[in-house]
Amino acid sequence: MSDIVDARPSAVVGPNGTMLELASLPPPDTRRWVARRKAEVVTAVRAGLLTFEEACERYNLSAEEFGAWERAIDRHGMRGLRVTRLQDFRTPPPAGN
Repeated sequence: MSDIVDARPSAVVGPNGTMLELASLPPPDTRRWVARRKAEVVTAVRAGLLTFEEACERYNLSAEEFGAWERAIDRHGMRGLRVTRLQDFRTPPPAGN
């Protein structure tokens, strides 16, 4: 008899310190992606609550979009995910352009 156990955690600590479960993640039909929701999805993937592929499929995300969320968090924390702050964090173009 095989004793294969799902190695995924049932809950992880989210970006705001609250517990995240699959049921508490943003709904699959989310249209308005605020910084907190993006951070929750990235945290869930990094902690193993769901896979990268599952997140992209569940939320209809491209690999590039998810990667941009990860880079924003890595470089600037949750504040980097705010669309209104995006220009504050962008590197200015070279002079003369």
